[in-house]
Amino acid sequence: MGALNSVFSVTFDVDAARGTDYHVRFQAFVRHMQDENFVIGGAMTDPKGDRSKGPSEQEDPDLFVRVVERRPDGLVLRGAKAHQTGCLNSHWLVVMPTMRLTAADKDYAVVAAIPVDAPGITYIYGRQSCDTRALEGGDIDQGNAKFAGQEALVVLEDVFVPYSHVFLDGEWEFAASLVERFTAYHRRSYVCKTGVGDVLIGAAATIADYNGVAKASHIRDKLVEMTHLNETIYGAGIAASHESTKTAAGNYQPDDMLANVCKHNVTRYPYEISRLAQDLAGGLMVTLPSDKDFENKTTGPILQTYMKGRPGVSVDSRRRMLRLVENMTLGRNAVGYLTESLHGAGSPQAQRVQIHRLMNVEQKKSLAKRLAGVEADDEEA
Repeated sequence: MGALNSVFSVTFDVDAARGTDYHVRFQAFVRHMQDENFVIGGAMTDPKGDRSKGPSEQEDPDLFVRVVERRPDGLVLRGAKAHQTGCLNSHWLVVMPTMRLTAADKDYAVVAAIPVDAPGITYIYGRQSCDTRALEGGDIDQGNAKFAGQEALVVLEDVFVPYSHVFLDGEWEFAASLVERFTAYHRRSYVCKTGVGDVLIGAAATIADYNGVAKASHIRDKLVEMTHLNETIYGAGIAASHESTKTAAGNYQPDDMLANVCKHNVTRYPYEISRLAQDLAGGLMVTLPSDKDFENKTTGPILQTYMKGRPGVSVDSRRRMLRLVENMTLGRNAVGYLTESLHGAGSPQAQRVQIHRLMNVEQKKSLAKRLAGVEADDEEA
């Protein structure tokens, strides 16, 4: 969503300014993706190396994806894209610049669509805590027995891209607007974390019920707090979409300020929601014996005796809910709910920088001065 919309409007702007045909190419590409129902991974984040330096200043020039050769029929790309969630589930990748560029970074100003199985692409799978449990049999210790996610480092080793799938090549001046538009879409899209939050709130409420304390006032208060934080994220994300404005290309751009506020809320609130979920779950969430111990002829009956909650709830149901809370707050799915919430679509400082650019303090000061009756001459005096 973020990649398609931002590239759509930026290619329109580049064509208008430079007489290129990127927008026509991109429209043809999108139509093909829609006709075939393909999944696209938007690949923006580069490894970056020394963060104090730009792409062309790096000791190793391949720490940002770049054009290494321009052939009559297309480009050859080299570099890598990091933290690519869902890339192994995608059919195509759309690589984009990850930051503002200068004239010296011209070769890094490239947007291109690449099939995930193109020659020269290597995927190095990210490892996560507790991921060996998926290999141990059973369906309880994984925490979430039905779904999972993955991230990978995508390495491009002289990957050829025909010009029909190139949508920016050297127009470095447009990298900043592309990044800003993409991040607005992407940061607004972090409203998705509220769906995960709903599951975690439900898990916390369920385990409190299984433990026999659902009616305690402090339990209800903590669930209210979790819900308040979750809905605050949701409200900012929906508001960013509602306040969208139409671009020259004809699509809609979400409100930049509200999109950044949404994502900045996401860098904080899931951590507090997770803390409260762990509070409600209790210490057994991290000290619970494994499936193998429950299946063991000697220890299994003992555990079935001592791992009971309130009457009417099976030990297995209690185990499953504890493992789900663990999975979401410090296990494999905490990658997507916590760390990705902090660093995905830009770390917290990236949103603060953008909020500072957009907050229009001078206009707010003028409102206050008008109400206070402060004149310009009074200030000078």
